[in-house]
Amino acid sequence: MLGSGMVSLTVIAFLLTMILVLWRPNGLNEAIPATIGAALVLLSGSVSIFDLAKIGATISSAAITILATIVMAIILESFGFFSWAAEGLAARAKGSGIRLFWYVNLICFLMTLFFNNDGSILITTPTLLILLERLGLKNHEKIPYLLSGALIATASSAPIGVSNIVNLIALKIVGMDLYMHTLMMFVPATLGLLFLLLLLFLCFYRQLPRRLPKKLNIKMSLGKHPLSTDLPPHSSIKNRNKFMRNVLLFVFSVRVSLFIASYIGIPIEIVAVLGSTLLLGWRWIVLKVSPSDMLKKTPWHILVFAFGMYVIIYGLNNIGLTHWLVAVFQPIVSGDLVNASLLMGSLLSFMSTFFNNHPALMVGTLTLTNMGLDPLTLKIAYLASVIGSDVGALLLPMGTLASLIWMHILKQNKVKISWKDYTKVTLIAIPPTVVFTLVLLAYWVKWIY
Repeated sequence: MLGSGMVSLTVIAFLLTMILVLWRPNGLNEAIPATIGAALVLLSGSVSIFDLAKIGATISSAAITILATIVMAIILESFGFFSWAAEGLAARAKGSGIRLFWYVNLICFLMTLFFNNDGSILITTPTLLILLERLGLKNHEKIPYLLSGALIATASSAPIGVSNIVNLIALKIVGMDLYMHTLMMFVPATLGLLFLLLLLFLCFYRQLPRRLPKKLNIKMSLGKHPLSTDLPPHSSIKNRNKFMRNVLLFVFSVRVSLFIASYIGIPIEIVAVLGSTLLLGWRWIVLKVSPSDMLKKTPWHILVFAFGMYVIIYGLNNIGLTHWLVAVFQPIVSGDLVNASLLMGSLLSFMSTFFNNHPALMVGTLTLTNMGLDPLTLKIAYLASVIGSDVGALLLPMGTLASLIWMHILKQNKVKISWKDYTKVTLIAIPPTVVFTLVLLAYWVKWIY
């Protein structure tokens, strides 16, 4: 029997952590409440010292892979890549606000695929803010680009598991490799994203400016970018367009290598670290800058946050939360593949919306592994959980860490997007997108199997 003190302290630790992560008073780093919550869970006894080694083994691969990816993003910023990308957006729009909408969302999608959802928000949001400011757009004219870009950037972590740290951790828990995840998920999740983008376009059509200014001073100020390395970026780079295309090709090859590594059984974190190390060396040669600055600029707190959150979730698992969820949902999930997809996707959408997708997906995945499902149903239920966690969570800004980061950046730059502005779009776009994607997922997996 579990002691009432153990249960109470574990639940209090979870609630306190979630309040502080969502509230973030005075810009509080999310790793701090996660650490405090983990310490309380350890103190309660619901997680033992011996459990910590198992937890470390579970999250280490995911955290290292994501950190290596963010390092690559920081290196690209020092090359002036994101300024170059913004200039390209303005040029390709050819004066059309509608054409700019589609290009903005394309680059947000690509940045998440090349990096990850949090990194994509950190990359694209400041770049778009500078671009839209230089275009002279008013606040209400900026909202369609900023909000649609944030929703697409965050939801784009669903097609491939490597674009979200919590997806990678869940992959480890459920025992699915990256290759299989992408084979089963890429088509339905990408079609779901296209459906979401169409709904967003219909929501914003009247707000989009038809014509943009013909003359635009788009010279970027890198010092305002949160990933800026304070280096003299492209001063020593000749033939800038060719150089940036080569860099993009290299990053793309690293991403492809992750899937090849997963398929042949090589740990993906090795490939990710090797790719970021080679890019660091490339920067050293081109800009004559030592890699030592990465020690300061790499967001090491991600490791602490992921570890702390998983300790808390492991504690909830040990006090019986997942056993209760199994008892309630196992009979429904095991009945039919479409039911399994819709139920787990809806459940994770609800949990992620109100408790954030990091703890929600971890709880959901631990629950699934204890249901005794057949392999195919387990895979569909897990992938449906990812859709709920990555897409359904976007119903409210507090559903994902990426959304919270996005709101914080906007506030810093004095761009007003209220929760009302946010939810009047997401209430229309997110629920039908989730249902569409979940149904498509079930039939797609049935077809390929």
